[in-house]
Amino acid sequence: MAAPAVTLEPGAIRVEGLTWRPMGRRTPTLNDVAVAIQPGERLLVVGPSGAGKSTLLYALAGALGTTIAGDLTGDVRVGGRLGLVLQNPADAIVAEYTGRDVAFGLENEGHLRERIWPEVDSALSAVDLPYGRHHLVSALSGGELQRLVLAGVLAMRPDVLMLDEPTSMLDARSAATARDAILAAAVNRTMIVVEHRFEPWLEHVDRVIVMGRDGTIESDSPVEDFLSRPAPHGVWMPGAPVPDPLDVLSALVTPDASPLPLIAEDVEVTLISRTLRGAHRTPALRSFGGRFDPGQVSALVGPSGSGKSTALAALGGLQRIHGGRITPDRARMSSRELAAQVGWVPQNPEHMFLTHTVRAEVELTARRLGSHIDLDAGLAAFGLSGHADVHPFRLSGGEKRRLAILAGLVHRPGVILLDEPTVGQDPDSWAAIVGWFTSAASAGAAVVVATHDEALPADAVTSLVQGVSS
Repeated sequence: MAAPAVTLEPGAIRVEGLTWRPMGRRTPTLNDVAVAIQPGERLLVVGPSGAGKSTLLYALAGALGTTIAGDLTGDVRVGGRLGLVLQNPADAIVAEYTGRDVAFGLENEGHLRERIWPEVDSALSAVDLPYGRHHLVSALSGGELQRLVLAGVLAMRPDVLMLDEPTSMLDARSAATARDAILAAAVNRTMIVVEHRFEPWLEHVDRVIVMGRDGTIESDSPVEDFLSRPAPHGVWMPGAPVPDPLDVLSALVTPDASPLPLIAEDVEVTLISRTLRGAHRTPALRSFGGRFDPGQVSALVGPSGSGKSTALAALGGLQRIHGGRITPDRARMSSRELAAQVGWVPQNPEHMFLTHTVRAEVELTARRLGSHIDLDAGLAAFGLSGHADVHPFRLSGGEKRRLAILAGLVHRPGVILLDEPTVGQDPDSWAAIVGWFTSAASAGAAVVVATHDEALPADAVTSLVQGVSS
């Protein structure tokens, strides 16, 4: 007779012998992982990009072998209700309006309307999303989407709160607000946070788990012990210097043609979303201006939702403007002409992928343009050599972003437009990304980067607040 299943008390977690190999991968992402967590404990999970941190959260959520295909062995048991904030917030959006999206989990649990809407309003307020229940989700920035998804999880008051880089797309002020909301919700609840830039979390957690590149747990210790040991490889340790950008050969990044300066004058953009209820207009840029010269890295900075992504797309001719002027005007170019001149990488790397392997993704634009590229050198620089035959959607979040950047830049465009390129990166992959675009700038490219990364080097900075630049 089989032994009865062991029921854990709410908030408790037991993982034994967990090994996971995703479909299309030759080696496991998680390798014989074992961990025990008591109710109410707070854990921080750190490690290099691709070490399996996000995959561990998927395992606890029961997604491996069900929603996500692959080979799974071992035992995972979780007591109580789970709430998971995904690394890519767009993957968690389910509704057209902010209020409906936050209410989704509560509705599925069968709560009465009288409870749902006060919880929704409270959660939106806690994460400082000021638009109320009736704002279109499609009009939110990446950082605002991250706060919306967080609000949806906080509203459910789960026994186990799992957070995958919950502040990675936020400015410092919004990140602090989000952390405060998380910590308030985590009182007497189990909390697991995955983060690369983790220093602000250290005073709020009990233990730190370090995962290695082979998918194993290298250490599991109290915070004091973690900080007293030699720094593990691939981890942003507090107080450590920013790594030197990778020195990339000029032959890999020198533009085929010298670009003209990008000049924006009093640019206005209104985002138009069309629904069954009509068209909704959201002002994104009110007066954006600046000069972005070849040979330098220009940074666009400002709070989440200030218009950085819209400005970046407008500079590349990818977003129609409704006032002002951008020179040169690329809005009427063919796709082929635009691709030859501009390398644009959006905030969500998955929006870039069009093929079934990493290799094909990197080669696609260059092949269409007839440009020669050094595929092997590019893959090596971005730490993707071992994944050339893997489907892009089987990569980790950090690997997806590196693939999108390599695919967008490997054909050596003269204008480089990058939206939050260093999100989800360990020190080595950060140095590779920054090294590639700074080397391109040194070789004559005009580089514009929308970022919250204060460590990112820039020759010029343009600040945006509520669509107005300074």
